[in-house]
Amino acid sequence: MNENKRLVEEAFSHIKSVETSIVVEMIEKELQALNKKIIVLDDDPTGVQTVHGISVYTDWTEDSIEKGFAEENSMFFILTNSRGFTAAETEKAHQEIAANIVKVAKKTNQDFTIISRGDSTLRGHYPLETKVLKETVEANSSVKFDGEVIIPFFKEGGRFTIDNVHYVQMDEYLVPAGKTEFAKDRTFGYTKSHLGEYAEEKSQGEYKAENMTYITLESLRNLDIETIEQQLLAVENFNKVIVNAVDYVDVKIFVIALVRAMNKGKNFMFRSAAALTKVIGGVPDKALLTREELVKEDSNHGGLVIIGSHVKKTTEQLEELKTSDALEFIEFNVHLVLEPEEFQRELDRVVQETNRFIREGKNVAVYTRRERLDLGEGKKEEELKLSVQISDAVTSIVKRLEVKPNFIIAKGGITSSDIGTKGLEVQRATVAGQVRPGIPVWTTGSESKFPGMTYVIFPGNVGTKTDLREVAEMLSNK
Repeated sequence: MNENKRLVEEAFSHIKSVETSIVVEMIEKELQALNKKIIVLDDDPTGVQTVHGISVYTDWTEDSIEKGFAEENSMFFILTNSRGFTAAETEKAHQEIAANIVKVAKKTNQDFTIISRGDSTLRGHYPLETKVLKETVEANSSVKFDGEVIIPFFKEGGRFTIDNVHYVQMDEYLVPAGKTEFAKDRTFGYTKSHLGEYAEEKSQGEYKAENMTYITLESLRNLDIETIEQQLLAVENFNKVIVNAVDYVDVKIFVIALVRAMNKGKNFMFRSAAALTKVIGGVPDKALLTREELVKEDSNHGGLVIIGSHVKKTTEQLEELKTSDALEFIEFNVHLVLEPEEFQRELDRVVQETNRFIREGKNVAVYTRRERLDLGEGKKEEELKLSVQISDAVTSIVKRLEVKPNFIIAKGGITSSDIGTKGLEVQRATVAGQVRPGIPVWTTGSESKFPGMTYVIFPGNVGTKTDLREVAEMLSNK
């Protein structure tokens, strides 16, 4: 651990060595020369956790994509929610998305770049998603992809890449991603923390770590932009580009070289966390949202917190939330999903109590039973299908709300996606900003069940132990 701590301190000590004002000036100039619409495909709604004033579309029809292309903003998001899909569903969705993007791009005569925004702890349908996007775009257009950029750095969540190894911050230490609970994910597990080895492992050896291109912190901090640009210009055959980063300045320096390479004809696919989207989309910093910005019309109704995620951090935050006297609590026994009639009765009970509390002006937190449903070895797909049934039930709580809550907080990526799209029926939302670092807020569109509502999307694996309680209490105070 001491060696780990030294590594962290050493990496962060270099930050001061870069004159950030020069970098800001350079990147602004380069982004003005990037004449492409940036389309971010988000595998759950937490990918907007670094941006504001950006649209999120919850479907990928030609009509929605055309609206995105018509916006003044250079970037828009499409929420795929594919982390909750089977592999077959993911493949089908990404074929449809890529084909529709190509159609709209031809119709509007615009160039585009696709970013596949995945989890900063490396879970998700990778490399399936970017492989399908590449193949579909290439089959339907003259575009050919030279390489794939992998950049899971996400400062707000404590995810850093140092010497090509990806780390997850836990208290004062950085733990290699492959040694965390996330790497043991039953659906998306992996063993390697070195990103080149991770990409080799996930591609089942199709791409070799030794042949990949590595963008080092040393090159970035030395502002060696020409060398990085030359590295990018040499990439071919969809080989992987691994980007090290411990601060936003690293991403900015990389993007300067990247745009120069792209403007010389290189095409890249991207698998990134949320930091790259903020930088390449030219989204400026914004202060954390206040209660006044979030709850503009206090009603006499209570607010609603729904907790679905089962990662350790969420469970710790739930235990802390339970110490608050600002909320009532309802446990939803989702293990009854194996007994359909009992499950329906349990759901009806939860819906009835939730409506009663909100109508009475009480804030309520509904949480799923904490023990994970385990069907045993070799049952990954069956478990994923059951988790979809559970998520549908959780979503129906919002769908069956009879009164408009003062606010809604959803904890967990898949949970928040389903509540947003199916429960609140959002087709297009605007990202208002963040209520805490890495915790985004949507303002729901006019077409939704509750228009103009504050909807806090709280990722399962983000936030301090007290963040969930503090955000819930802030929104609850009248």
